[in-house]
Amino acid sequence: MTAKPNQIQAVIVGTGFMSWVHWEALVRLGIGVRGVLGSGPGKAEQLIARFRAEATAKVYQSYEEIMNDSGAQVVHLVVPNRHHFAMAKAALEAGKHVLCEKPLAMNPAESAALVELARKHPQQAAAVNYNIRFYPLCLEARERVRKGDIGELFHISGSYVQDWLLWQTDYNWRVLAAEGGDLRAVADIGTHWLDLISSITGLDIESVCADLRTVHPQRQKPAGEIVTFAGKNAPVAAGKPVDITTDDYGGILLKLTGGVRANLTVSQVNAGRKNCLRFEMAGSKKALAWNSESPNEMWIGHRDEPNQLLLRDPALLGKAARAAADYPGGHNEGFDDSFKAAFRVLYDYIGAGDFTAPPPYPTFADGHKEIVVCEAILKSHRERRWVDIKEIA
Repeated sequence: MTAKPNQIQAVIVGTGFMSWVHWEALVRLGIGVRGVLGSGPGKAEQLIARFRAEATAKVYQSYEEIMNDSGAQVVHLVVPNRHHFAMAKAALEAGKHVLCEKPLAMNPAESAALVELARKHPQQAAAVNYNIRFYPLCLEARERVRKGDIGELFHISGSYVQDWLLWQTDYNWRVLAAEGGDLRAVADIGTHWLDLISSITGLDIESVCADLRTVHPQRQKPAGEIVTFAGKNAPVAAGKPVDITTDDYGGILLKLTGGVRANLTVSQVNAGRKNCLRFEMAGSKKALAWNSESPNEMWIGHRDEPNQLLLRDPALLGKAARAAADYPGGHNEGFDDSFKAAFRVLYDYIGAGDFTAPPPYPTFADGHKEIVVCEAILKSHRERRWVDIKEIA
């Protein structure tokens, strides 16, 4: 039995930065938000009030209440990483569809267990929110690379850099290994780049060599809570020193299937870069480059003719990219639209009810793959050597 996507009810677990990004995308798709579970008193009510949804959205008092609510069909997990495994597991076992923020889990053992559980529940969608895949020009790059338009792929270079943790007084739960895992910058944003490159090329990462650095081994924890990306806009309250072991920076060399080489720089202490993912792919015929801070442009490099700048215009894009590009050329789309495009394919898939079809969204298996790569990166840094992915998997 199938259901129209706009008849499916979602629940948001968590009330931080990502919660309202998820809700906004769901509203734009016409997906009903049945309710919210907050991490503390009043937080769910504040999120509901933001969307003026008091009459339709409920405040859940516990996760168990969501699991027992037959009307809660899709669970959006936007909570600290340490909660992902238990909450995703409980949701699948309760017959819910799950969309989990990245990274999928704290370690490969947890993510592997979730992959196996998803396999045992084939009627439940199990997705990880790698939304950057769904920028139209990233989908266009995928189509061009996959069909051989740039020729043989030689190498890939890129970065994902931010500045929101530049100062020692910048603080968030993500800096704590107990909350997010031993890797922070690499796991938090680097996995987006790794997933995107794998999605575009269809290649697997086979080995890594990494050098990581904790720029601020001690940070000042303020008296109150700090919202993600909001620290620089708020006065810094007197805090207490907290020892930090997670990475602020990472430099990573990668070997991919077929001998393709790649290098990635990840940083959350790069002044002036607010949220900048970049890649450049060098092929035997052409090169492609894209920057998330200018997401409506893709540079195309040539050896023997003028270089090109492709602007996001549905009339100029392939089928997959057109499906994610809702506005005509000259009407820019960005960060929020990537969530809308990512959620659309998930809810269309759930609504169609054919769970034998290949999922069009990043799956738990994709999420596990990135966790394994992260574990290899951490091992490489600690042991100061190249590490094959098969040592971890």
